Amino acid sequence: MQKSYFGIPLSLIFHLVVINVSFYFLIPETYSGNALAVLYYNTTWFIITHSIRFYSRARVEPLTFKSLTYLQLFLLYGLAFFASFNLLRSNAYAPNYLIGVYGILCLQLVLLRLFFYWGSTWYRSNGPSKKKVVVVGWDKNLKKVRAIFDDHAGDYEYIGFFDNKASKSPTYLGAVATSYQYIFENEINEVFCIASKLSKEEINNIMQIADKSFKRIRIIPDNKELFSRAMSIELYGKVPVINLRASPLELEYANLVKRIFDVLFSSVVILAILSWVVPVIWMLMKLDSKGPLFFKQSRHGLNRKAFDCYKFRSMTKNEDSDSVMATKNDMRVTKLGRILRRTSIDELPQFFNVLKGDMSVVGPRPHMELHTEQFQSSVDKYLVRHFLKPGITGLAQIKGYRGEILKKADIVNRVRYDIFYMEKWSLRLDITIIYYTVLKAIRGEKKAY
Repeated sequence: MQKSYFGIPLSLIFHLVVINVSFYFLIPETYSGNALAVLYYNTTWFIITHSIRFYSRARVEPLTFKSLTYLQLFLLYGLAFFASFNLLRSNAYAPNYLIGVYGILCLQLVLLRLFFYWGSTWYRSNGPSKKKVVVVGWDKNLKKVRAIFDDHAGDYEYIGFFDNKASKSPTYLGAVATSYQYIFENEINEVFCIASKLSKEEINNIMQIADKSFKRIRIIPDNKELFSRAMSIELYGKVPVINLRASPLELEYANLVKRIFDVLFSSVVILAILSWVVPVIWMLMKLDSKGPLFFKQSRHGLNRKAFDCYKFRSMTKNEDSDSVMATKNDMRVTKLGRILRRTSIDELPQFFNVLKGDMSVVGPRPHMELHTEQFQSSVDKYLVRHFLKPGITGLAQIKGYRGEILKKADIVNRVRYDIFYMEKWSLRLDITIIYYTVLKAIRGEKKAY
């Protein structure tokens, strides 16, 4: 609820100081007096931390909250650090020494994290006193608001509520008319007004009292049970407009970042893996069964537009391939196909779809056209998943909702995770999903058949 707006610049400054001082003393031959090196190390830090949303505005986070983020940061910045010696044409240091330098830097950043955590914890315990708050009006939202106050007990002290309907609640303070004097005379810091239970005149009176007594006022709008966690309020001129399906991918730069990542990642996979996997699979498939190397199927993608989705063929040729999903012990699956499907190698040709722009590396899995027709009428919000390009892997897949749909809960939860991904997208989330996808492919998965 409360956010620290000074925490981010302070953290960034401290981190850059540690990086620059460390490099100044530990790799002076590369760093000292080299403006290009200074620019490189600072710029790459800023780009990487921004892309994985490293800096959070939350006032306090659990000590272990950013463990995975730190691992991603150290991996990405480590790649940038070691690449710099080729880019800057500096070969003054042995590889073992540079590994030690980077290890020292990582240790310093971890210690700085501990310092910030303990400092913020101490400040919350010994800093400014809690803000006293009252709520004017009562409806279902009051319980939700109180839950937020309870979750941020270190920042807020909930005093009670006013409402024109009398209540036996121990936190009931009286009718709305009595709130004016109470707010004015008592040490209340913030007033939350539930708009659905107040008239325009009552809200204006509270605003006047709050302004005169230096109290901050917050208005909780009448949502008609329509709001979602992805809701945002945008101003069109002076008109507030509610966007119920706000997504980071609505921003042009976010789409550009995701597309650049898709092109780079798919290019690496095609050149480093598919270049030799394709001929190997082709030879094995010739020995295993008759038919083409690739299987092509029309599926629904962005905005429900159909596209040809590619896979390594894993079944014998059959008339049901476009209508019936693979099931456990499916007789249509070949011997080689079982290995390909169990390891998800059959999905690798979809990196060509990514390069073409039909798919993304990460996103909702594309379904057969027949299944789209089936689920759009029986599964709530099913078509929302088509706001994004489909992906080779996705959040639903690493959470266990891949493959055959055995019960309605399978598709319902898949859609739920797909929508959550759309609403919370970040490059960091994509990298995390890819990591767990590879991990699950190595370990094997029950529904990979």
